[in-house]
Amino acid sequence: MPLLIPFAAPLSDAGRAALASLALPRLARLLARTTVQWRDDADEWNWSPPHERALARALGWSGGPGQLPWAARAAAADGVPIGDLAWAQLTPAHWHLGTEQVSLLDPELLQLSADDSRALFDAVQPLFTDDGFVLAWGAPLRWYAAHESLDGLASASLDRVVGRNVDAWLGAEPAARRVRRLQAEVQMLLHTHPVNAAREAAGLLAVNSFWLSGCGVAQPPQLAQGEPPTVDERLRSPALRDDWAAWAQAWQTLDAGPVSALTAQAEAGKPISLTLAGERAAVTLHTATGSWWQRWRARRAAPSPRNMLESL
Repeated sequence: MPLLIPFAAPLSDAGRAALASLALPRLARLLARTTVQWRDDADEWNWSPPHERALARALGWSGGPGQLPWAARAAAADGVPIGDLAWAQLTPAHWHLGTEQVSLLDPELLQLSADDSRALFDAVQPLFTDDGFVLAWGAPLRWYAAHESLDGLASASLDRVVGRNVDAWLGAEPAARRVRRLQAEVQMLLHTHPVNAAREAAGLLAVNSFWLSGCGVAQPPQLAQGEPPTVDERLRSPALRDDWAAWAQAWQTLDAGPVSALTAQAEAGKPISLTLAGERAAVTLHTATGSWWQRWRARRAAPSPRNMLESL
């Protein structure tokens, strides 16, 4: 089964320091048995992060930055009848007002229960339906909205925005301005909502806004080869929270588990596929082919895990 590892490499100085001291012996062996079959380079400001671009490619999807229909795919998986409508995911969120910017905290920190989520969803739903949207509840952190204006609307991935200034990731086109208006209305409504009052009294973060992402009409998968990759997200939360000690520990667990299994397959001469994705780039590695001499030369030239990951 192909494997995709998001957040495999950090950009921050603290993250790079953690990477510099990280030992990944199975990945080193795997790099000696594989070659780069595909590479995708952009920059850290692309609204679709590398792991999303890589998965979209595996699914055979088309779409520019921030125009990949993840919401429709997730809504269908949550049992929402999506039809041929254009969907977006509304992620309940806490926007933190700092001294110089407003940043979006990792929604997992909300510890949002299904009951609280449904109560807040019911409260904000009229704001959307009065504006012509169709809303659906999928899970505590997954609400969905459908509207014709969402077809083709570019929106920044939640993974780009967490921990960062939201202003840098808000669009300016008319449909995006409508979303910003709805965000402002939701913020006012939730400010005094009883659920938030109870949450704050219990020491929990208030749900004071939402993030909209993954817009578009569902695209059926166009799989060129086999199954799409399994996405292992264990590096995501520590990376988004800048917890680089936990990130390094998660990488070591990955190295001893799924990466070790792929390494054993590659060393047995079996085909494998591993995609590593950082903040800017992604690479897909396949088992090296060719003559014994070509494979030997490839092993001699194989990059170290640190060099490979720093290139992402």
